[in-house]
Amino acid sequence: MARQSRKKSNSKLWFLVHSWLALPIWFFVLIVCFTGMLAVVSQEIVWLANADVRASKPDDDSQRLSYQQVLDAMHKAEPDLAVRFFSQPDGSHFALQASVTRADGTNALLYVNPYSGAIQGQRPDFDFEAFTRALHGWWLVPFSNGYSWGWYLVSLLGLPMLASLVTGLVVYKKFWRGFFKPVRTGHGRRIFWGDLHRLAGVWSIWFIAVISITGTWFLIQAILGDNHVTISSEPVTPVIARQQVPQTPDGSPAPRIDLDEAARIATQAVPGLDVSFISLPATAYSHYSMGGRGWYPLMFQTAEVNPYTRNVDAQFLLGDRSALEFVTESMRPLHTGDFGGLAIKLIWFFFGLVLTLMVFSGLLIWTKRTAQATRAALKRGERPARPITLEAHS
Repeated sequence: MARQSRKKSNSKLWFLVHSWLALPIWFFVLIVCFTGMLAVVSQEIVWLANADVRASKPDDDSQRLSYQQVLDAMHKAEPDLAVRFFSQPDGSHFALQASVTRADGTNALLYVNPYSGAIQGQRPDFDFEAFTRALHGWWLVPFSNGYSWGWYLVSLLGLPMLASLVTGLVVYKKFWRGFFKPVRTGHGRRIFWGDLHRLAGVWSIWFIAVISITGTWFLIQAILGDNHVTISSEPVTPVIARQQVPQTPDGSPAPRIDLDEAARIATQAVPGLDVSFISLPATAYSHYSMGGRGWYPLMFQTAEVNPYTRNVDAQFLLGDRSALEFVTESMRPLHTGDFGGLAIKLIWFFFGLVLTLMVFSGLLIWTKRTAQATRAALKRGERPARPITLEAHS
């Protein structure tokens, strides 16, 4: 009996050690959820803090300039500036972003006012938006050769999160009854946090499913990428052949069509295309690359416009994707909430907050139970042994 009691006591001791060692995992999950919640609205937080990011109207009657007009204004302000890329973030309240190369060979990402074409500022190499997304996505671990181990560490959480969702639905019988079950107060912290944990879990079922499934895809994506396996069917756009580049009498390449004409050609070739980013030709043999969202907000469509012939030499539309690509390319915007403007981001932020509170309440419940069990074990260990008396032998 004494041996069995000692064995049972050792088992409880090892269970307590196991419980305390699980706490760092809880904290890791809590930080990932919290930083993910911030990352969803990090662009908006930068907008609030930095006036350079805002698309401020000079006056109420101002109209947005075309891409070519913005380009002309930038060249007027800095003639030696080589603009490589334009991007309009999701939301008209954001300034245009222009990737440029300066005369000294340095690269920069500039904020440009879409109403005046004025260069408002330069994006720092590592701002709050980049910090929160890097901390959430790969724990700031650099990508040296393929995906970083931080990416694997975070994306692995998708599997236990999905498993916890399934097991939670199995354990919590008739969970749909809990949607409007109130949180009890005045019955102690354990009951309060337990009720809050269950209530948050019920309302977050759809969100946890989205985050866990898309997070698991990021793990699969890293495995495929590090093994050089691709499922993309996007065509490689060939460069324009030398003999196809028209020349002026002095032998130099003929002038290209301007940005506005290229955008008009792209929108005619791709009905419903809302051009939100443009890559300018890097050489005399390169295309204008136009892209943006169409009727399906989770994916982009692109068109490669020949700057001399005005033809669309290549395009990658929604209908060109395979069924597998349609699913996998939808994963990232579903995970980040970056596909429907500020309203969708606020919904993702709110449920990210709910998920964070749920993890936090689970952490408190786990910690309290473990602490209580540890105190009980210590008290049992400090209990003095019963003294041996003569009456005990008689």
